[in-house]
Amino acid sequence: MLRPSSSASLLVSLLLLLLTSSSSAIGEQLIIVNNCNESIWPGMLGGAGHPTPKDGGFHLGSGEEVVVDLPQKWSGRLWGRQGCAFDKNGKGSCYTGDCSGLLHCQGIGGAPPATMVEMTLGSSTSPLHFYDVSLVDGFNLPVSMAPVGGGIGCGVASCEVDLNICCPSALEVKRDGKIVGCKSACLAMQSAKYCCTGDYSNPKTCKPTLFAHLFKAICPKAYSYAFDDSSSLNKCRASRYVITFCPPK
Repeated sequence: MLRPSSSASLLVSLLLLLLTSSSSAIGEQLIIVNNCNESIWPGMLGGAGHPTPKDGGFHLGSGEEVVVDLPQKWSGRLWGRQGCAFDKNGKGSCYTGDCSGLLHCQGIGGAPPATMVEMTLGSSTSPLHFYDVSLVDGFNLPVSMAPVGGGIGCGVASCEVDLNICCPSALEVKRDGKIVGCKSACLAMQSAKYCCTGDYSNPKTCKPTLFAHLFKAICPKAYSYAFDDSSSLNKCRASRYVITFCPPK
């Protein structure tokens, strides 16, 4: 027969299990890992009509990880900021990915160039999730997104190589003499042809540029330009995903 203290302990364990189960049933989990050798400040932005978790931004030290619970059907993006400095009120600036000088982006997107992780999640009745890593807004940090434990047909979205090392000089972004980002051709050239806008806003007229081909050759699992769907968009039915900045090669 269990003693009262043992019964209480068992009850607490059962309650925790139920809470964990209900959390999984309600939505999905992201495990965000910083494998870089320096601090980063992930930024998050919910799509139209979707909440923005964690007030849109937080600090993540080297080797640290955080778990973020997301509701069903959530759609949005996540990126890493680097070289940030904030005061006690959460105001400051970042070398790359800055969101108007705020620690908590609160609905403000990251300034390019920044490597983007994008996702549209399903629900319990329609459990297919879509996700990708995009270089359309340029590059600042290597990153990957993968289902925990794998899954049938589930791919890894990633750009695991530091593109700053091989960034064309016309696209370089430097801070204190160090290359911290690589602009997209759109950001550098500011033309409809490179941005896939105006007359170039459809798959027939928007074609990959020389720079897009370069990015694709180095990071074949990432979007290199706006209509790069066939080899870059992943589909999966997992309940947990891990996003790793500076993933191990």
